[in-house]
Order: sequence, then structure tokens, then C-alpha cells
Amino acid sequence: MYAIARDEEEKSIIEEIKDELKKIEQDMEKRTKEFLLGGRDDKRSAIVTIHAGAGGLEACDWTGMLFRMYSMWAEKNDFKVEIVDRLIEEAGFKYITFIVKGAYAYGYLKGECGVHRLVRISPFDASRRRHTSFASVSVIPEVEDDVKIDIKQGDLRIDTFRASGHGGQHVNKTDSAVRITHIPTGIVVTCQNERSQYKNKITAMRILKAKLYKREMEKKEEEKRDVFKQKKNIEWGNQIRSYILQPYKMVKDHRTGLTVTNTKVDAVLNGEIEEFIEENLRYKNGK
Repeated sequence: MYAIARDEEEKSIIEEIKDELKKIEQDMEKRTKEFLLGGRDDKRSAIVTIHAGAGGLEACDWTGMLFRMYSMWAEKNDFKVEIVDRLIEEAGFKYITFIVKGAYAYGYLKGECGVHRLVRISPFDASRRRHTSFASVSVIPEVEDDVKIDIKQGDLRIDTFRASGHGGQHVNKTDSAVRITHIPTGIVVTCQNERSQYKNKITAMRILKAKLYKREMEKKEEEKRDVFKQKKNIEWGNQIRSYILQPYKMVKDHRTGLTVTNTKVDAVLNGEIEEFIEENLRYKNGK
């Protein structure tokens, strides 16, 4: 129809067809996204933990850079970020746990799980040598009251300790931070973000529930997929993505092969990771 209208110079029909095509494209994009984010837990919020790996100060700084990248991505996509627990080091974080709140946050971020590798000239090295740093990213879905997880009080050990305050008049003088150990599984969660011990305990229980849920789901799906392979990918030295800042600029995803260079690298570190997220979703779904 478009070819005929173009040949006969029917401008009104041409515009009408263009409008219809735009609607079809938008509908296809929506349906494709619904298909790619069709997992059981994809619609949930995401609990993200970043751990510094080998590299000392470099790795702690890299952990902070990754947290900034995900925070900026979340802000651009109207998600809220809530810090739950962190261990601050001189150059960044030894580890940090935060919740990305909003519909489908887990669906988008689940592909970020694994080891992220950074190569750059170290700002902490007076000799300006090139360093390689690693950080491990873990992503699990936050579960709400619609998921029933049986947690027996007798299986829990709850410890309180003094949270790291902001200093000065805001220093935390009470044991408000909470650490919960699930004795049967050995899972440990901590929360020190709130000044209230009660609120920290509630948040810690939410994270424990999410971890137990994830553990149970992995058990059930072990026969359907190669869980061992997935776990292997998050071991040190098995990076899923490399961020090269020296001697050239490049970010490469080692699963999909997607690579960006030059100025796009800075954009990625500033939160523009949609291209990597969508490519990984398509890769996971065989598209």
C-alpha cells in the first residue's frame, strides 16, 4: 500500500500508513519486552550486592563506581535506590547492598550477576601503572507477602552491633545495626541503614526471606537448567564484562559479545547500560 501510495503521490495515505507503522512498531516493542521479561520473578524489585574482589583500594573504588553506575541507571528509569548495608573503605566500598525498588527491576538487572573487570591507570599509584580490579555483583528478587517462606524463630541467631554513623552529632550511639544468621543454611544478612533497630530487623528479615526464596527456586530448577554453570560464572577470574579505560576505551560483554568504545564508555559508567541489559535479555531468551 505504501509503494502504491508513493507512486501515485497520495500524501495523505502515505502519512496514514506511517502512523499505522509507528503504532505497530510500538506494539511490537511492548510485546517483545513483555516476552523478554516474562520470568516468574522479573516483575519484582531487586536486591543487589557488590563485593570488592582482588585489587585492594582499586577494587573498593571500582565497587563504588559500579554502585554509582547502577544508581544513575535506576534514577534515569524512575527506580528508587535504598542502601541496606555497606562497609566503607578509604577509596569506596568493601561491599554494599542496596534495593532497587520498582516494577521489573529484577528482570532488568538479573543479567548483571557476575564478575565485572576494570582495567585502568590507577589513581592510587604514584608510578601511574595500569591495574586490573574485580568486583562481584549479586542480584536476587525481593519477595513480598505473596510468597510464603517458612522461617522458624529457633533457626535464627540475631545479633545487634553499633552501626557506622556519619560522625559528629549524627554518630550512632546505640546498637541499632542488626545481623541475622539463618543457622540451617548459614546465610547471614545485615542491615544498618536505619537508626531504628526495629526497622533494621524488618529490612534484614526481608533480605533473608529473599535469599531463602532464591535458594529454594534454584533447587527446583536444577533439573531444568545448568545451575552449576551459572554459579561458575560469578567466581573470580570468570568475568561477564570488562571495562577497559587504558590503553584504549572499551566495554565488552563476554556473553553476548556486545562492545562499545570511545565516548560511549563514559556514558556506560554514567548509567547508560540499557543496551547491555536488553542484549543480554535477548541472548538469554535465544533471540
